[in-house]
Amino acid sequence: MEDLISSAKDYKDELFKQLSRIGKSLSSDKRLEILNLLAQGPKTVEKLAQDTGMNVANVSRHLQVLNDSRLVKFTKKGTYSIYSLVDPSVAEFLYSLWRIGENQLSDISRIKKDFISQMDGLYTLTMDEVYEKLKGGNVVLIDLRPEEEYEDGHIEGAVSVPMEKLDLYLKELPRDKEIVAYCRGKYCAFSDIAASKMKHEGLMAYSMAEGIYEWHRYMEQKH
Repeated sequence: MEDLISSAKDYKDELFKQLSRIGKSLSSDKRLEILNLLAQGPKTVEKLAQDTGMNVANVSRHLQVLNDSRLVKFTKKGTYSIYSLVDPSVAEFLYSLWRIGENQLSDISRIKKDFISQMDGLYTLTMDEVYEKLKGGNVVLIDLRPEEEYEDGHIEGAVSVPMEKLDLYLKELPRDKEIVAYCRGKYCAFSDIAASKMKHEGLMAYSMAEGIYEWHRYMEQKH
């Protein structure tokens, strides 16, 4: 019996040791940012470097850590390595992590509030409000993410208006409809910035804090 107890302890210790590999790989804000970007769709190392503001060498080192803990995978296309999340469960984990962070870390709410307070008159819609407006039909939903992310997946009916091209689209957006903007979810400030810019141009514009992952979860619950 003592041998079994000792063996059980070793078994437990080894399991927690393996789980700690995941925890250690998430102990970097930049690795969390990379995972959030990959949740939007596959990306090359070069694209991740561009989006995070890091150099290619640093991104590669972070990706190696994430790959070692089996959170990401990659394929080769010519000379490029294209990375993606290993499976949807990683996106689910990121969503849970964000919710825990919002609930337990007051600094997150403060940072968001301080940022939004810089934009007068900005109103962020809940997903219930967006859903009802879409049902009414008198609204245009715009996706501010890069075109390749939009092509990889988007909210049904959304129009692709990449953030860097928003100024070019401002004159084309209808003045007789409400405009709702979304981007990469709660990590992304572009929807707030875009809605504020559109309001200053006289459009009836709102932001949606959530992204496509939260929206798909919401729609699954609706049905």
